[in-house]
Amino acid sequence: MESLSSLLPIIQLAITPVILLSGMGALMIVLTNRMGRIVDRTRQLAEAIPEAGGETRQHLEDQLEIMWARSIMIRRAVTAAGFSMLSSCFLIVTLFCGALLEWRVREVVLFLFGLSIVLLIASLAEFLRDIFSALHALRLQIDRAKGLPRQ
Repeated sequence: MESLSSLLPIIQLAITPVILLSGMGALMIVLTNRMGRIVDRTRQLAEAIPEAGGETRQHLEDQLEIMWARSIMIRRAVTAAGFSMLSSCFLIVTLFCGALLEWRVREVVLFLFGLSIVLLIASLAEFLRDIFSALHALRLQIDRAKGLPRQ
C-alpha cells in the first residue's frame, strides 16, 4: 500500500499541466472553426469573382486577399497552439518519469513549460491579428454598402 501512496503525489504533479493542455484544446477548437469559416468564405468569393465585373470584382478580389492573409494567420496560430500542446505533453511525461525514476529534470521541465507558454502566447497573438483583420474586412464591407470610397 505504501507504493501506491507514494505514487499519488507523482501522478498529481504530472497531471497539473493537463489543465493547461485542456485549455489549449479549447483554443484549438476555436482556431480550427475559424479556419473552416475562412476556407468556406474564400470558396464563395472565388466562385463569385468570374461573374462579377468592375468595382464589384475589385471588391471581391480585395476580400479574397484578406481571406488569404487571415488563413495564414490562423495557420500560424494553429501551428503554435499544436506545438504548445505537444510541449505540454512532453512536460507531463518528463514530470512523471522524473519523479518516478528520480531523474534530475528541473531544467528540462522549466524549458518545456516556458516553451509551451511562449508558443501559447504566439498562438494568441496570431489569433488577435486574425480578429483585427476580420474587423478590417467588415469595415470594407460596411463602407461599400454605404457607398463610401475605398480606403
